[in-house]
Amino acid sequence: MELQDKMRIVQELVPGKQVTLCHIIANPDEVLYTKLGLDPKTDYTRSAIGVLTISPAESAVIAADLAIKSSNAEIGFVDRFTGTLIISGSVSAVESSFTAIREYVINKLGYTCCELTRT
Repeated sequence: MELQDKMRIVQELVPGKQVTLCHIIANPDEVLYTKLGLDPKTDYTRSAIGVLTISPAESAVIAADLAIKSSNAEIGFVDRFTGTLIISGSVSAVESSFTAIREYVINKLGYTCCELTRT
């Protein structure tokens, strides 16, 4: 038996209060919207997709609530089991949502938070 046949990958989540990814994709290609199952009526020339991961995973529900209350961003996907949140809207709406989420989880919940990045 080869070494490759014996290899296995173990993925582990260490419980903590943290945002591990907070990224804005400005002006994504239309195909990315389609592959993610986001609203096909979006004006792709002035749009953005925001991707955030947070733990504990249930915090994604709080982040989604903050996202829609702080701007005109729309929820594309939220998963309370993996802590994934995907939002879409104008670049400024997605940035406003993520700024509000970061401020809340840092200042009110005491989370560790990564920097907001953008491509």
